[in-house]
Amino acid sequence: MTTRPRIFVPVLALALTISGSLGLAASEVVEQVLVKVNGEIISKSEFEQRQVTALRNRPELAEGNAAADELKKALLEITPDLILSVVDEMLLIQRGRELGYSLGDQQFNGIVDNIKKENKLETEEDFQAALKQENMSMADLRRNMERQMLVSRVQQTEVSDKIGVTDDEARAYYTAHMQEFTTPADISLREILVEVPVVNGATNVAQDEDAKTKAASIRARLLAGEPFPRLAADSSDAPSRANGGLIGPFTHTDLAPALQKVVDPLKPGEISEPIRVARGYQLFKLESRTDEKVLSFETARGQISDRVAQEKQRAELQKYLDRQREQAIITWRNADLKKAYEQALGKRQATAAVPKHE
Repeated sequence: MTTRPRIFVPVLALALTISGSLGLAASEVVEQVLVKVNGEIISKSEFEQRQVTALRNRPELAEGNAAADELKKALLEITPDLILSVVDEMLLIQRGRELGYSLGDQQFNGIVDNIKKENKLETEEDFQAALKQENMSMADLRRNMERQMLVSRVQQTEVSDKIGVTDDEARAYYTAHMQEFTTPADISLREILVEVPVVNGATNVAQDEDAKTKAASIRARLLAGEPFPRLAADSSDAPSRANGGLIGPFTHTDLAPALQKVVDPLKPGEISEPIRVARGYQLFKLESRTDEKVLSFETARGQISDRVAQEKQRAELQKYLDRQREQAIITWRNADLKKAYEQALGKRQATAAVPKHE
């Protein structure tokens, strides 16, 4: 049971902010029903707990210094998608119960054992302390685990297991996303720079000629077999001297056109002629070059199938939820929350209606 970061804001301030966002009086003590889904309720306290959990995951609130206005803004942002997801979850859970799914004792005990191992909770006292820290009882944990199991089982049996990926679909995806299966060619170089001094924006002709002669001499020494890293460390004016002149790797398109012309004719191990650059004279050694590699369709078939299936699953799950929603009786007891729900649902449907561009 991994410990989550807490938002250290005053409890009263947070309660006031959340209650205000739902149009509820903070002084009300009696439990309120916000919405009924096929007769099953979402209570005020349950939804507020969901809101607090969602706020914990907001990076800008992690330090706990958020003002009331910031909390209110964050709540307005999270509430539409949150209430939509809660209703979706209820529809899936209800369907799971209709199908006869449940969390057995043996399965639950296995989950508890895994939680203890993953969180290094060696004793029952440690485990109970962790539950208390999360403000949960064992019954709460079991209920949450069962809800997660029901959602997962329904998604798997009612949606995922009914999805297949044809060879034509896989090939179409491969063609449209070829770059995702392509490893570009890369180049690693070593460089030595002989700098030409600049004084008042101008260079001295004699100093320029000296630098050119020095660069040519260094190249001759390299061709005679002296190690490039040592000469770079001793003679280069480039920052890469600290790394033996090594730079890269680069893709071919990372290189300036002028440098491409210098490097393209070289074979690994060959050294270029010195070229004039803005800072002086520079020469390069082609350290290594790898060719572009394209994963074949047959090799990538498994990855492609997974990606296409995931896309289809998202679309089919939304269609499945729409069908469940059409058959459900949803009764709202809070107008603001209903408006937020309809806002998120409308946004989702509009997004789903937009055709994807390959």
